[in-house]
Amino acid sequence: MPENFLREKSKRFAMRIVKLYQHVSEKSREGVLSKQILRSGTSIGANVCEAQYAQSQKDFVSKMSIALKESAETEYWLELLHEGDFITRKQFDSLREDCIELLKMLTATVNTTKRKMRLGEKI
Repeated sequence: MPENFLREKSKRFAMRIVKLYQHVSEKSREGVLSKQILRSGTSIGANVCEAQYAQSQKDFVSKMSIALKESAETEYWLELLHEGDFITRKQFDSLREDCIELLKMLTATVNTTKRKMRLGEKI
């Protein structure tokens, strides 16, 4: 999977999260959960971007692993926003689908890179 695809997907997701934050904070005046999801949801792409300039394979795996953790955290905040009736089922389903896709892509990237490192292959 080309890293540029992952970078673009995570950037598009970050923009969706920014718009979600704006919507929730304006409509519901909810600040705690929306700020948390803003941080974690935009951090995914930032770490993917950093990974492209990693100093080593180990550094690459570290940045991608952070992006993976941020994706899992974002899914959690989405669940809380939905269960708290701050977002609709449709909003939740759409964002969660993108989040899960990122989780899968990042998991595959981290696992593949770790396997290649064990085998002494270059990424």
